[in-house]
Amino acid sequence: MASLSNDTKNYRTFSSYLKEIFGCRVHKISIDAGFTCPNRDGTCGTGGCTYCNNDSFSYNTARSRASVEEQLEEGMTYVRKRFGAKKFIAYFQAYSSTYSSPDRLKKTYDIVKSYPEIVGLFISTRPDCAAEEVLDLISSYRESYLTWLELGLQSASDRTLKRINRGHTVADFSDAVARANKHGLPVCAHVILGLPGETRKEMLETARYLGSLKVQGVKIHALHLVKNTLLAAEYQSRAFPLLTLPEYASLVCDLLERIPSDTVVQRIAVDVPGEMLVGPEWCIKKRKTMAAVQEEFKRRNSRQGILSGDAA
Repeated sequence: MASLSNDTKNYRTFSSYLKEIFGCRVHKISIDAGFTCPNRDGTCGTGGCTYCNNDSFSYNTARSRASVEEQLEEGMTYVRKRFGAKKFIAYFQAYSSTYSSPDRLKKTYDIVKSYPEIVGLFISTRPDCAAEEVLDLISSYRESYLTWLELGLQSASDRTLKRINRGHTVADFSDAVARANKHGLPVCAHVILGLPGETRKEMLETARYLGSLKVQGVKIHALHLVKNTLLAAEYQSRAFPLLTLPEYASLVCDLLERIPSDTVVQRIAVDVPGEMLVGPEWCIKKRKTMAAVQEEFKRRNSRQGILSGDAA
């Protein structure tokens, strides 16, 4: 597998990975298929993760009015006009997109078969929502689509996971990754830097943990507080430190230096609706965030994987 990126970055970007496979730009279309979460309905908890307001990261979907088909068609039309894209990945993003019966999941995922321009199927969920029958189903799409499983970890500290009401453990994540890999499914781990009370040492342990698991991809973003969340309410009553942009850029480089160079970095910054953001304000400037990370890598004369024991 190729390592790093051929687009001048010091880490292996998602866009370069897709170009290696398809020879062109491929765009994700985010989908809200109307699933919920076991951390909301009482199965493993209530209230959800303390930082979570689904509308803040999948606000381009319209679950209250749009079917999966409508979301796909509207999304592809928009991206075609803006970027001239011809190939797409259907990204089931909102809440836990495996949290239903296998029959309902199959009917939902099968919708992509009506769109020949869709070449990928990415499914985002929790590690405690990856039952064997679900993994069997998802892996059945591998012959026709680039198929990934995205799993929320956020931190490799059980103390932190309890603090943010994740409702699962690090061991649950390890188990889900091992079983997904047995099904031939690449896994992208979601990580949040700057969670309340978490030290730099704990964040670097998350990097070492992911490197040891050899996950195939990673998504990273800074903790940002959005309206109508438990964590935002906590912050407004008793403020706790939020990362500055230089602190975040440094931590991203710290983390990526410890992750093998062939790991695909799907994200290091997020799109946050400004009207929903409580802080930090710099999070709404996605390009500036990405530039800060690249500048930090250049300042260090460093790259992804340099501290991972990676020979590449």
